[in-house]
Amino acid sequence: MIRGLYSAATGMNAQQHNLDVISNNISNVNTAGYKKGRAEFHDLMYESLNFTAGATSDSTRNPTGIDVGLGVRISGVQRSFLQGDLKETGNTYDIAIEGDGFFTITLPNGESAYTKNGAFKLNADGALVNGSGYELDPAITIPVNVTDVVISETGLVTAKNPTTGATVQLGQITITDFTNPAGLTPLGGTLYQESEASGAGNTANPGTNQFGSLRQGMIELSNVQLVNEMVDLITAQRGYEANSKAITTTDSMLQIVNRLKT
Repeated sequence: MIRGLYSAATGMNAQQHNLDVISNNISNVNTAGYKKGRAEFHDLMYESLNFTAGATSDSTRNPTGIDVGLGVRISGVQRSFLQGDLKETGNTYDIAIEGDGFFTITLPNGESAYTKNGAFKLNADGALVNGSGYELDPAITIPVNVTDVVISETGLVTAKNPTTGATVQLGQITITDFTNPAGLTPLGGTLYQESEASGAGNTANPGTNQFGSLRQGMIELSNVQLVNEMVDLITAQRGYEANSKAITTTDSMLQIVNRLKT
C-alpha cells in the first residue's frame, strides 16, 4: 500500500506539469507565431514480484508474471509546428510564412534566433526589426524617400522611387528550415534557437523546394485550438483528482490496518 501512495504522488506531479503546459498554451492563444506544446509521459520502473516466464514446475513456466508499476513521469514537451491561421492586417511590414520555414533574427549578442512571428516594424534607421527591436537577417533597410514597398512571395523587397517612378530593389528575405523543428530551444518572445536535436538550419529563398511562401500584410496566428485545450484541461484535472483520491483511499486502508493492532 505504501507503493500506491508514491505511485499516486508521481501521477499528481505529472498532471501538474501537464496543467502547466496546457495553461501556457491557453495564455498564448492570441500570441502571433506561437506553437503549442504537448506534455508526454513515460511509466517508471516496474517491481517484479514474479518474473515473466519463471518456472512453475519442471516443464511449465509462468505465462505472465507479476510486474507492479511505480508510477509515471513527464518525459518531454513536444512542440507542434503545424501552420496557424493567417490573419490579414493590412500592415506593410507584417509578413506571414505560408508553409515551412522561420525568419532569422539577429540577437543583441550576435547569435541567430528563429521565429514564425512576422510582425515586423521599422527602427530609427529604417531597418526591419521584430517587436523587441532585433533586426531581421539578412538586414533589410527601407529608405525614407521610397514609396509602395512590396514584399513578394519569394522574399524580394522592392519599392518605388517617387521622383523617377523606377522600381528599386531593397533586399532579399530568406527563411530557414530544420530537419527537426521540435528540437529547437525556445527562448521566449516567440524566438527559438538551433540545437543539436534540431539539426543545422537550411536557408533558402521562400517558395523554393520545401520552403513556404511569404504573404505581405498578414501574420500567422497561434496554432492553439482553445476548445481542444479546454478538453485537455478537464482531462488533466480529472487525472489529478483521481490520483489524489488514490492517495486518500490508500491512507484509509493504512488506518484500518493500524486499528487492527488495537
